[in-house]
Amino acid sequence: MFIQTEATPNPATIKFLPGQEVLKSGTAEFSSAEDAAISPLAQRLFSLQGVNLVFLATDFVSVSKDDDTDWVMLKPMVLAALMEHFSTHQPVVLESFYSEKTDAAEEDDEISAQIRELIDTRVRPMVAMDGGDIEFEKFEDGIVLLRMRGACAGCPSSTMTLKSGIENMLKHFIPEVEEVRPVEEY
Repeated sequence: MFIQTEATPNPATIKFLPGQEVLKSGTAEFSSAEDAAISPLAQRLFSLQGVNLVFLATDFVSVSKDDDTDWVMLKPMVLAALMEHFSTHQPVVLESFYSEKTDAAEEDDEISAQIRELIDTRVRPMVAMDGGDIEFEKFEDGIVLLRMRGACAGCPSSTMTLKSGIENMLKHFIPEVEEVRPVEEY
């Protein structure tokens, strides 16, 4: 098994590509071993000293490290943990992970549905290339709230991505959009 790695715009995060399916669908983000009870893979990664965030997508795993941890030491340990996990065919997440998912899109009004569609088709594929994800949270009083996940959470360029990229695009296609903010600021 050969696992590729890619740098992300967030220097604290590396994207690992195992060359096989990680999740059947969706994404999952864990910020602690306790938070990762539903993911044997994330729990394994949190057993490594210095790991502070694990983000799972359909074909990659992003791992973020503590500020006082060096990638020179941590990266080989993450690679070994991923190789062992995938080569022994252990589950990435428990089956209950997929049954807990609900479709929030069913509750969207027309503007929210348009925003979600633009985010899903134009934005998410681009940020996934950088090891992260952006999810539509809600639209209220002209403000679009987005949740930054994976490498995007805490990334130095995330504000620029939100304001210059996503906000301008949404304003262009949907005149009701006045501003885009990350969920944490609201």
